Amino acid sequence: MGGLGLGGPQPGRRRSHRRRNRPRFGGCLAVLVALAVLLGGGYFAFSYGIEAVKSTLSPPPDYSGQGTGQVLVEVHDGDNATDIAATLKDRDVVKSQDAFISAARKDPKSTGIQVGFYQLRRKMSAENALAVLVDPDNLMHSAVTVPEGLTVEQIVALLAKQTDFSRADYDKVLAHPGQLGLPSYAEGKPEGYLFPATYEVPPNATPRSILASMVKRYDQAVADLDLDKRAQTLGSSPHDVMTVASLVQAEARFDKDFSKVARVIYNRLDDGMPLQFDSTVHYAVGKNGRVGTTDAERATDSPYNTYKNAGLPPTPIGAPGEKAIKAALEPADGSWLYFVTTNPDTGVTKFATSYQQHLRNKAEFDRWCADSGKC
Repeated sequence: MGGLGLGGPQPGRRRSHRRRNRPRFGGCLAVLVALAVLLGGGYFAFSYGIEAVKSTLSPPPDYSGQGTGQVLVEVHDGDNATDIAATLKDRDVVKSQDAFISAARKDPKSTGIQVGFYQLRRKMSAENALAVLVDPDNLMHSAVTVPEGLTVEQIVALLAKQTDFSRADYDKVLAHPGQLGLPSYAEGKPEGYLFPATYEVPPNATPRSILASMVKRYDQAVADLDLDKRAQTLGSSPHDVMTVASLVQAEARFDKDFSKVARVIYNRLDDGMPLQFDSTVHYAVGKNGRVGTTDAERATDSPYNTYKNAGLPPTPIGAPGEKAIKAALEPADGSWLYFVTTNPDTGVTKFATSYQQHLRNKAEFDRWCADSGKC
């Protein structure tokens, strides 16, 4: 049987190739890695979410109680809750800004907090700090009213009585008037430029800040009246207009007479006549509270004596108010050259265009003097 050996292939059977079994770790590892990432991300998201919820549910850092000590806090014009919160945090009144803002959001009265100074304590709860600020009775008030017509000396005396500073404290500031912000035409002399008004005196005020605020208020008043431009239209200087206004303030009793007194002043100046005002003599000799002048007073050698000197005195003789300044800028139409207050008790003032008429009016004043004994 040729060709067929025992070792040859068997008919009907395929040769079989045995495969090596290789480990299948690659796919499993990818799955495990993906699962680990998924589980890790889930844990992170879970943890972050828990912290966010805890942050939302937990109140912001806050002190408790009424606090201790004293802290002066100022609420400025335009401050909102965030601004106030920052101030309180800086002064250690509240522990965090968020605590105060949270308390303010819950209290509708927080939108009515007034501008000014408040006395609070350190380490107060935000709720207690807010309670102080929303109560208008806790606003620290200290006001001083300066009437029209006062001289600098009188203003200082008034301030010394109504503030915590002495006359010497104010005099030290006035000795260096350049720090007050006076207008250039005042030439360093504050007389007439400490504007009469009611002033809020904050707890941190100083003699300098108080006097400077009066000059600033003057600047505002004359800016509203357009003093510089209107003085030029009159052919005058702002300083001369203010001097005229101070005379109007001193001589006229009623608003209706202000512009007429201003007209008399301008008419006499235009005619080269001395003003002959008792008010300027009073200023020269330091006389207050009486009417009229004596022969000796009218003979006083002073540039403020308008009986002896023609023209205006060198400075205002007091602080005129807005109505007097306006009258100096808008004198009435008329040819009057004289006026006299015939009855200082009632303030009745009569105007005259001739000296003879003036003498008749003056006779009424003389009778008042004789009857009242006040001259």
